[in-house]
Parts: sequence; C-alpha cells; structure tokens
Amino acid sequence: MTGSRILSLGHYQPSRVVTNDEIAQLVETSDEWIRDRVGIATRRIAGDETVADMAAAAADKALASSGLTAADIDLVVVATCTSIDRSPNVACRVAAKLGINAPGAFDVNTACSGFAYALGTVDHAIRAGASRNALVIGAEKLSDFTDWTDRSTCIIFGDGAGAAVVTAAAEDEPAGIGPVVWGSVPERGDAVRIEGWRPYVAQEGQTVFRWATTALAPLALQACERAGIDPSELAAFVPHQANARIIDGIAKRLNIPQAIIAKDIVESGNTSAASIPLALSKLVERREVPSGAPVLLFGFGGGLTYAGQVVRCP
Repeated sequence: MTGSRILSLGHYQPSRVVTNDEIAQLVETSDEWIRDRVGIATRRIAGDETVADMAAAAADKALASSGLTAADIDLVVVATCTSIDRSPNVACRVAAKLGINAPGAFDVNTACSGFAYALGTVDHAIRAGASRNALVIGAEKLSDFTDWTDRSTCIIFGDGAGAAVVTAAAEDEPAGIGPVVWGSVPERGDAVRIEGWRPYVAQEGQTVFRWATTALAPLALQACERAGIDPSELAAFVPHQANARIIDGIAKRLNIPQAIIAKDIVESGNTSAASIPLALSKLVERREVPSGAPVLLFGFGGGLTYAGQVVRCP
C-alpha cells in the first residue's frame, strides 16, 4: 500500500475586492466593528463567474505547477456547498473545462470542512490503487447565498477556489498526507445552514464559536498524533478561515508558537471549503513554508462537521 502526497497547489479569486466600508453602505456596521468582530478587512466577490469557473481556474494553476498534464489526471474531487447547478456536478464541469478525459469525478459537500474531507478521500483512493494522480479542489461562491441585508452574515463571506494536485508517493518515499481525523456533531447541524429553494446562509454564531474554540483543538492534535508528528514540529497551521478569533483560540490551545498561523481571513473573508487550499496555496506561493515541512490542515463548519490531517508542504 503506497501513500500519497501533494505535488502542487493553485488558487483563484475574483478581481472585485469589497471593503468593509462598502458593506457599511448596505447594513449598519463599520470597518472597525467588522475587524474587531471577525478580523476581516476585505473579501472577493464574483460576478458572472460560477463555482465551476473558479474551481477550474485554481485547478489549472495547480496542474501547470505540477509537471503533469490533463492526460495524467484520473480523479477529480470538488468540495463545495454553493453550486447552484446540481448536475452535471462541478467535478465533471472542471474536467470538461481542463480537457481531462474519463476521470472519476464527484463533489463533496461537508461545507467548510469539505477540502479536508476531499483530501482524505483522495488519499484513500490512491492508497487503495483506485487513482494515481488526482485534482482536489475547494470552491465556493457564497455571494449567491448571502443575505446582504443581514449584518450578522453578510460581513463574513467571500468567493474563491483553491486546488491541489495529489499523486501517489514512491515506494521508498514516506507518505506526504497523514491519516485524516474526521467526524461530525449532527445534532447541532442547525448551527450553520443553507436550506430551501431560495436559500441564504444562516448561523448561530455564538454556538459555532463556543464549539470551535473548545472542542476542536483536541481533534486537531489527534491528526498530529496519527501522522506521528509532535505539534512542536509543525511549520504551519492552516485552519478553516472562519473568524480570526476562532483561529487564534484554536491555535492557542494547540500551543504551537513556532508555527505560522494562516490568516487569509483578513483579505479573503470566509470562503468555506475553499479557505484551506486558498490559504495554503498563498503560503507556498510566498515561500513562507519550506518544501517538505509538516503543515496541519483543519476544517470545520456546517453539519457540524470537522476534518483534518498533517501534510508535507510541496
């Protein structure tokens, strides 16, 4: 049984930047209040671009950096909870846009933990011999599901996509993706929801905050333990970019002062399943994390679901 590793990363964000001052023209709020409450300064909002358009753009960038071609990809998995079109799924649309022939193609919807779920699933597929080279993508267009009159939610969300090319590790090479720790708290699933035919994002902010800052750090440490990594060895921690105070709360409980803590929330807002690959791709692009260094990924959100694993930086 061979393991897998991340070969390359890519990300895409729409060109339109929406500031807190612009949000303050829609609802009663202010730049200072938003920064203090959730840590966000700006977010990107898509126009006519679809979830599939953004997913394909991020995947194309990751593929271009991988040394592989579309012909080498045999599996495409997209994590998203905001695709309006149900069929064909986003993965099939991405494959068509990139000219990938006959891949396995499916979407995963566990909301904000989706990328970590998809990465774990692809790792399992490669270990089982069902795939050799895969694209794993997190892509969201949350602006389609945002009530711009609700100041408790409209300040939070943004659009974008991040992608990874995942390949089988060589027989003599250690696995670059550690065992996934995943699960859910279904009885509290109403804390974050997108429901109905004309849905908007709704959430119980304090419920999510308390759960995230108290329950998740021990689960993230389990991911380190399963990967055989001591938290002191981590070069970076890339959690779901939900809220700056949540990120700080989890990081403090992990006790990892040596690690870079991803804070893409400041410039991108909460991009749900796209947030982890988007933040990780930017860290790698800026060369803030050395190649081969261990990085802890941890997603959490609607469901309430969670998933995380330690990966080696490409």
